Amino acid sequence: MTDAVERLVNLAMYLADVSLPVTAEQIRVDVYGYPTDQRDDAFIRMFERDKDDLRSMGFSIESDENGRYRLSRAETFAAEVDLTPDELAAVQVSAAALLDDPSFPHRDDLRLALAKLSPEGSSFAPAAARMADEDPQRQGALAAELTRAATSRKTVSFAYTNSRGVRAPHEVEPYGLFVFDGRWYLVGRDTSLAEQRTYAVARMEDVAVNTAAPKTPDYERPEDFDVARFVRLPFQYGVPEAAFEARLRFDASDAWRARTLSGGAGRLAEQADGSVEWTVLARDAARLARFVIENGPGLTILGPPEALTQYERGIERAVGLHA
Repeated sequence: MTDAVERLVNLAMYLADVSLPVTAEQIRVDVYGYPTDQRDDAFIRMFERDKDDLRSMGFSIESDENGRYRLSRAETFAAEVDLTPDELAAVQVSAAALLDDPSFPHRDDLRLALAKLSPEGSSFAPAAARMADEDPQRQGALAAELTRAATSRKTVSFAYTNSRGVRAPHEVEPYGLFVFDGRWYLVGRDTSLAEQRTYAVARMEDVAVNTAAPKTPDYERPEDFDVARFVRLPFQYGVPEAAFEARLRFDASDAWRARTLSGGAGRLAEQADGSVEWTVLARDAARLARFVIENGPGLTILGPPEALTQYERGIERAVGLHA
């Protein structure tokens, strides 16, 4: 998905989800895809183009006298959508990945929309995939609930089990969410710690949104908040005290993947035999091992010993499952 298309999808989902009209500045902060270092005039031009593009697709975007925007549900897609067979096939292919992802929180809405577009008597229902040690469907439902809380600026409470297995209660002012490698993460201010933290949604339990004064925000989101700044590799989330330096190696035949998989994190050093060694900060040895297994062969852990042990155990479990 290109950056422009992803930004349009994010904007459409955001406008469809907010309960009250929002300003352009709120959209600039909340919607992933608008560059943080962009000049005001450049943002306005991009936002105007995005609104025009969405309107041309059938989204009815309204603005009030205060310059706030909302999506008119009554008028959106009121006109009949007539797609050619090739256009319908393209839409179905594009949607297949999202429908196949149990962690995507709007699958039911997307499936209903596709059913309305499909010719009578036909169906489109790709099989869902599941990860063995997670519940992606539950994760997606929680992500949708947390997105609504962040949009309405209501605090949330939940029990959280960190990477060391310690379970503790938290109260958080949710600023935004993002998905990375099929997993959802919440970024917000932890009120007891008085600092911004990132929490993996899959590790949350007993999630509750503050229902008092539902139309009154509980907090103000920082003006300079940008959720993109919190996107890290899966094994880099965790408590600061658990941080360690990991060393990995890309085989010579897979060295071309190093820059893409590293995502700019850590240091890459090309070796005489053509392999590439990657030194990177990590906070979760189990997640690091999983990352390497999922992206292997051709990628291995060199150290530290505890991370290598987790990797070897993961390999043994994988072999056992397929034996």
